[in-house]
Amino acid sequence: MINCIAVDDEPLALELLEDNISKVPFLKLVAACDSPIEAMQIMQKETVDLIFLDIQMPGLTGLQFIQSMQSPPMIILITAYEKYALQGFNLDVTDYLVKPVSLERFIKACNKAKQLFDLRSQPKNEPSNTPDYFFVNVDYSMFKVNIDDIIYIEGFKDYIKIHLKSAKHPVVTRMPVKTVEEQLPPSEFIRIHKSYIVSIASITSVRKSGVFIDSLELPVGESYRDALNQLTNK
Repeated sequence: MINCIAVDDEPLALELLEDNISKVPFLKLVAACDSPIEAMQIMQKETVDLIFLDIQMPGLTGLQFIQSMQSPPMIILITAYEKYALQGFNLDVTDYLVKPVSLERFIKACNKAKQLFDLRSQPKNEPSNTPDYFFVNVDYSMFKVNIDDIIYIEGFKDYIKIHLKSAKHPVVTRMPVKTVEEQLPPSEFIRIHKSYIVSIASITSVRKSGVFIDSLELPVGESYRDALNQLTNK
């Protein structure tokens, strides 16, 4: 069961959201909140796995609320404005829904959250059960990506490019960088930037500001330098 809260300052929108949540069997609504401040209070008392969140709210906006959390749970943004989609996906939200939201589209977003929730819930101490591949949606079909074939992964707006040893051109699919990162073994891959994950085996040299794969240089983000230093100091 996924514990969730709904946050929207419009009473009718919040009521509709509660009704939609009640139709999804694997969701448990912990609270319906009319502000991010109320949501913060609930999260101090309850375990929350998923937040359905409006963006335009007085005081603290939905995006500001996400940025205020150190380790936010899964977020599904529900808003009347399409213009915030890029900002939302840059914050690694699970999905972005534009009002009015059909029940079919709502359930699709919930199923996406459940897949991510189940993935995160898998035991971390059983490497023998870790798949050595995953599938991504490419041109209306599911493409198999072998993990040992990956050179590096590049975030591009709300898409990722998976650069493979076996392919001349990268595989492009719509997915947050954070989601694909959770499918990769941390002993074999390192995130060096908010937009880049690199196969450790593919790295040929490292500088303070960049990681090299042969002659290709990828940038290193400030917040990822400590992890990179730990790797080079091993």
